[in-house]
This record gives sequence, structure tokens and C-alpha cells, in this order.
Amino acid sequence: MSTVIELIEAGAGRLEAAGVAFGHGTANAFDEAAWLVLWRLKLPLDDLDAVAERAVSPADAAKVAALIDERIATRKPAAYLTKEAWLQGVPFYVDERAIVPRSFIAELMADGSIDYWLGEHTQRALDLCTGNGSLAVLAAMTYPEITVDAADLSREALEVAAINVTRHQLDDRIRLVESDGLASLPGPYDLVLCNPPYVNSDSMAALPAEYRAEPELALAGGADGMDFVRRLLADAPARMSERAVLVLEIGNEREHFENAFPRLEVVWLETSAGEDQVLLVTREALLKSDSRTQK
Repeated sequence: MSTVIELIEAGAGRLEAAGVAFGHGTANAFDEAAWLVLWRLKLPLDDLDAVAERAVSPADAAKVAALIDERIATRKPAAYLTKEAWLQGVPFYVDERAIVPRSFIAELMADGSIDYWLGEHTQRALDLCTGNGSLAVLAAMTYPEITVDAADLSREALEVAAINVTRHQLDDRIRLVESDGLASLPGPYDLVLCNPPYVNSDSMAALPAEYRAEPELALAGGADGMDFVRRLLADAPARMSERAVLVLEIGNEREHFENAFPRLEVVWLETSAGEDQVLLVTREALLKSDSRTQK
């Protein structure tokens, strides 16, 4: 019989040989194989050392092999196969109706990076482009005194978000809203979180199959990735309270962002991926720059 670690090592070798792409919760073949093997065997995902040498029956080993086969054949992110993703140690349901959660905004809430701009005045928050609702749930957990609107253009994504809001018993604090940008969201909000579609068209064309398995609506940001962001920054001040801040994730599009908004004063926040992934901007800065007149 094989052991757990042997199945993981074999699975990692197969994933690497097949050239699958990572980035939906794992960054390499070993971690991806460990996730799939432990999930398939119904073992804890966070304590490999404790089960690494455990023997696995031929029948269970065959189930593991079939799951690895499915991952390679479909090129679906592992999260879509397991129907679960983790963000800051919190589990979330996910399926093909919503993007796999992986926002760096989650770690900024967890480590207190944006707390300086918050206070007793922070009562209402908005998670725009909420997807499966993970940032809204984490915001409600992190700031227990606030209420959260979780909004998305996709009704299907909001169906997934509803599962997670109920799963974490936050139905009384999180309101789900179908909205095209800020159109159905009068506010005012004291904190706006947004991980929008920001991938530029050239990058979209080059995405691996795993990313193309996600809703294109959640990724595609137009020629320079800034289509949604332009609308957001133009409309946001009218929906923000006087001391409100907007925390915006733009991935690898900092150059395009700065070209689009050359006069906008923002704060770039340090994440595990560097200082060019997430920015914070105040309502005052938005009004001062008048983002509606920028490029």
C-alpha cells in the first residue's frame, strides 16, 4: 500500500509533467497535490506531518489518482473540484459561478494595515465585486461593529456568496445586492473594499486554462485593465462618507493605473506579493484629483 506522502509526491510529479497552472490557493505542484490528496482522503488540510506516513488502501489510492486525472484533464482550479477555498484560514464554498477567492485585501484586514484609516466613524462597509462573498465575510469578522453590503453584477456569484454568508452565520450583518458597479448602491459607506476585474486584454489572451475556467466577467478589465476602475473612481465619492477610504486591488496593473490616474494621490499597501497589488485612496484625494477628468 502507498502512504499519504507517496501519493502526494506522485501526484505532484504528474501535475508538474502535465504543465498545469497554479495560483488559485497554491503556488506549486507539491502544495496542489497535497491539497487534492488530503481532501480526497478526508484528512486535515493543515497538518500533513501528522498523516504523511499513514497507509492508504488501493481503493482510496485509486480515488486520489482519479482526482488528479480530473485536475489535469479539465484544467479546472482545484477549488472548483473540491468546492472549497480558504482565505486567511477561513473556509469558503466556491464553484464555477464565482471567481476563486485569493484577494490580498484579506491579509491587509487581518494584519491591521488599514486600521489607521478606520475608527468609530467606520460603521458601514461595502465589498464591491464580492464574488463568493469572502471579503465581505472577513470584513464582518474583522470589524464586528460594522454592517456590510456585498455587491456584484453577477446574480450567480451572489448565489454563491449567500451560501457563505449563511455558512458563517452573518445574514444579519451582510446584505447582498445585485448592482452594476455602484449604480444600485447609494451609500454612504465609510469603507469600500473592491477586488474588481482588472486584467488587461493582452494578459487575458495569454491566461492559462485554469484562469479561463473562471467567469470572464470577474477578470477582464478592458484594453488597459482600467475600464471598471475608471467608473468606480468617478462614482465613488458620491457614495463615500466624509472620512471614508477605498481599498482597491489591481494586481499587476500598477503601471496602467498610474497612467490612467496620474494626478491621484494614493497609498500603496505592502502585501505578501509586494507594494504594487493593492492601494488605498481617501474620498478627499478622489475629490481633489477629480478622477472623472483623468485619462
